[in-house]
This record gives sequence, structure tokens and C-alpha cells, in this order.
Amino acid sequence: MTSRERAVAALNHRQPDRVPMDFGGTAVTGMHVTCVAALRDHYGLEKRLVKVHEPYQMLGWIDDDLADAMGIDVAGVIGLNTLFGFANTNWTPWRAPFGLEVLVSEHFKTTMDAKGDVFIYPQGDTSVPPSGRMPDGGYFFDTIIRQEPIDEDELDPRDNLEEFEPISEADLAHFEREVKRASATGRAVIATFGGMAFGDIALVPAPFLKHPKGIRDIEEWYVSTVARQDYVHKVFDKQCEIALANLAKIHARVGDAVDAVFICGTDFGTQTSAFCSRETFRELYMPYYKRVNDWIHAHTKWKTFKHSCGAVEQFLGPFIESGFDIVNPVQCSASGMDPAHLKRTYGDELTFWGGGVDTQKTLPFGTPDEVREQVLSRCEIFSKNGGFVFDAIHNVQARTPVDNVVAMIEAVHEFGGG
Repeated sequence: MTSRERAVAALNHRQPDRVPMDFGGTAVTGMHVTCVAALRDHYGLEKRLVKVHEPYQMLGWIDDDLADAMGIDVAGVIGLNTLFGFANTNWTPWRAPFGLEVLVSEHFKTTMDAKGDVFIYPQGDTSVPPSGRMPDGGYFFDTIIRQEPIDEDELDPRDNLEEFEPISEADLAHFEREVKRASATGRAVIATFGGMAFGDIALVPAPFLKHPKGIRDIEEWYVSTVARQDYVHKVFDKQCEIALANLAKIHARVGDAVDAVFICGTDFGTQTSAFCSRETFRELYMPYYKRVNDWIHAHTKWKTFKHSCGAVEQFLGPFIESGFDIVNPVQCSASGMDPAHLKRTYGDELTFWGGGVDTQKTLPFGTPDEVREQVLSRCEIFSKNGGFVFDAIHNVQARTPVDNVVAMIEAVHEFGGG
């Protein structure tokens, strides 16, 4: 099978010739730039600085030569602008505080305070307050909350909608180019078109806006999902209306060259519990997920991808009812997330994109043999009858030992088709 045939077979719950693998396809299935650089060295590839395509998490772009060396079967398509609201143009060398020289956009503007904390600015504008902070000794940016005091009488849902608007010609042209590029690799294509992340706490603070209005504090937003549901419904309803109109325009330009589309990264699980009840999920979130998924399934051949960390077993049934085809990152270490139970119970309807190895303990702190053992076990469980795309549980974190990363990759290939 070709890479695309392999991944498409798995997405359609057919047994591929071997387990398909993704690294770098999305902002939740990538690798920290330190790991990408280490892998390039390991495989003896051309010496070059690695591009930080997603500066919020400092994810490194995996070029085709590295993707070939790793045996990756998926190519990603991302938006024109980063999470900090600037485009990745005119790559420029930058030495990160953790010592690695990387390539960043010309609009990647930072300052450092006396403590060694690094600050990054929305849309690269240093004349406004920073929207991200990398603490001294850190490897990625944390969002800076920039919320004005809330006046209940003045709350306007339009303030939480200022980032959602009809898609521009520049964005459409970008997606058209990027889908063609990704398709030309021969890999399956997963695209992140944006605009459908209902209540994603990475986006609620709007690190891409210079002066965000509305409810932008994460804690206040969670309060709102209980105390201001009418407000949240108004935000989601208009956001969904805009998203559906944009999807029609995007599909008219890229067609069915896309195999999967990243819908939403809203997390519903903690390590041991959940951020809301199933009832709240059904009332507040499901109607909008279902509208998006129903449109996609009625008009395209795309599969729909839902990211949600943590203990989300109780939500997998509602995810299916909402129309999702794929779940990620499959955090098997969280409560109730036993791999065998998940596959047995939901494997006929959901593709598990992730779950391949634990990135909290095993991958960063285990031995290569321990990594290999866990990868082989997860492949054995999840790969039966398709419905599995191998990836780590969320992004591979900074300074993960390269021997462990290589052990993971080699174990996937060792397993083969099961």
C-alpha cells in the first residue's frame, strides 16, 4: 500500500498492510523542535535549522526527508497564521533560551525580562501587551490572560466572536496551495481549517488578538459554561454559522484531496475526571459538533477528528453521536481509558489516532526497551481490523531522549501489520 492507501484503509476500519503513523500532521500530534532536530541528526540528514511552525508549543516542522526516514504516512495542512496571529513568512534564525538555534517567522517578536522570561506578542506587534510567556527554563509559551473586568450588564456575545469571520481569499488560496503540496507527498492529508473549536481553552484567551474583548479568562469561561449558558449558546451558534459557510468555500477549493479534518481541540477530561457532565456536553456542545459533522459527511469524503485529553471514556459515545470519526490523543493513563476496553467498546465506530505510547512517563523517562514494549502492546490492541493511526499521546515533549523516540518509531515498523 501507499501511505495514503494505508491511512485511508485504517480510517475506514479495514486492515492495512501495516499500522499507519502520523507525526507532525496537526498541532496535537507533533514534536517539540528539540526532538525534530535530534532526529535529523540521528538519521544523518542534511544539516539545517528546524522551523518552528507552531510557536505556542514550539513544535518543529518535519520536512519530507525526515518524514521519509521515519516512515510517516500523514501530511498536515495548517492555517496561514499561527496561534499568535502572524504568518510563517521569511524564516529567520533565532536562538531559543534552551540553547537550540531554530528558524522562526520574521513576525516572531520577543522580549526578555530580568528574570529570563521570554514574552511573545500578538501579530508580532511589540507596541501592545504580550500574549504569551516562556518562563525561564521553559520550552514553550504559556498564554497570558488579558481580560478586562467583566460587567454582567455589558456582556455581548459578539465580543467572543471577533476572531470568527468569513474566510478570506488569502486563506482560501493558502489552503489550496497547501493541500496540493501535502497531496503530492503521497501521504494521507489531514487539514486544520480552523473556526470550529467550540470553547477550546487554548483559543478562548485569544493570544492572536491584540486587545481581546469578552470572556477571555479560562476560569471565567468554565464558570460561564454553567452560569452563562445562554451567552455561550449565542457564541457557539454564530460561530457555527460562520464555520459552515467557510467550510463550503474551502471544500469548493480543495475538494476531496483531504482525508481528515481537525475539528476541535476542546478538552473534556482531566487525569481522573471531567470538566463537565455528559448532560452538559449534550446540551451545550453536541448540537454544534453535530451540525459541523453532518455538513462534512453530507458534502465531502473527509473524516472528522476530535481531540480531547484526559479521562473521556464517558464522552466517547456522545462523540460518536455527534458524528466524529476519529478521537485523539487517547490518553490511556487517565482513569477509565484502558486500551483493550476502548477498542472493544468503541473500535467499530471510532478510529483511535494516538494512544501509541505515554508521553508523560514512558517515552520521556523510560528505557528504549520499555518504550518498545509499550508500543508493541498498544499496536497489538488498537490495530485489529483497522481503526488505528499510530501517534504518541499528544505531542512528543522537549528533550525526550532521541533513543526513546527512535525505539518508538522502530517498534511501529517492527510490529508491521500485526
